[in-house]
Amino acid sequence: MTTLAHAPLPAEYAGQIDDIEWQARCELAALYRLIAYYRMTDLIDTHLTLRIPDGQDHFLINHYGIPFECMRASDLVRIDHKGSVVDRLNPEGHVNTAGFVIHSAVHMARPELSCVIHTHTAAGMAVAAQQEGLLPITQHALRFYGHLAYHEYEGIALDLAERERLVADLGRHRAMILRNHGLLVGGRDVPEAFMDIYFLERACQAQIQALSGGRPLHYPDEATRQHTAAQFDSDSEAEINRLAWQAALTLIADQHRQWCS
Repeated sequence: MTTLAHAPLPAEYAGQIDDIEWQARCELAALYRLIAYYRMTDLIDTHLTLRIPDGQDHFLINHYGIPFECMRASDLVRIDHKGSVVDRLNPEGHVNTAGFVIHSAVHMARPELSCVIHTHTAAGMAVAAQQEGLLPITQHALRFYGHLAYHEYEGIALDLAERERLVADLGRHRAMILRNHGLLVGGRDVPEAFMDIYFLERACQAQIQALSGGRPLHYPDEATRQHTAAQFDSDSEAEINRLAWQAALTLIADQHRQWCS
């Protein structure tokens, strides 16, 4: 379906890439800019990836060093599951190794998760450093109740061997807290991944603020926690995700010509 994130393939790129890849590039570039808009960046670090839906098992990642606020479709780098650059637009594209290790692990083990987002926000890192992890104290947190994984910190993710442990910890979940590190989500499409990282980030922010108040916390009972989590797992979520994604895109609509270039 055509969305605000998409644009026709520029004539200058015809013959180098096809329209399928170009639309994926435009959508991922828009996601980078929205992550910046919602203040979830960390200078040039962290990564967002998207599998190109052309059957070649390749995915797009950022050219390392470009600010998320300035990301363009043509800046993204096409790589294979080994981390090799297979990009006709950016054959010399520079990819951060840690980004490849983390994201390729999820893309390889969970092919249904086409979009993966990893962040280092202050709130996300703070909750990742708390022994209890994400507490079930807000509606946003209950969205992930029983559906949130944890992965122990092993240092900077440069070791390919860590991929097996990371995907084992992720299991069948879509969201994970990387201990002492940050947040990770995977979505079946870009809107789903965007919504998951948005609400996981907000849940972490709310938890840090609630704990800073120094007063006892109120916890919903177990039945309510499970009921709320099930409500968020309904068939209507896909349409809500689509509407929210389109609404978010309107906030940066004046940048459309830039990200789709």
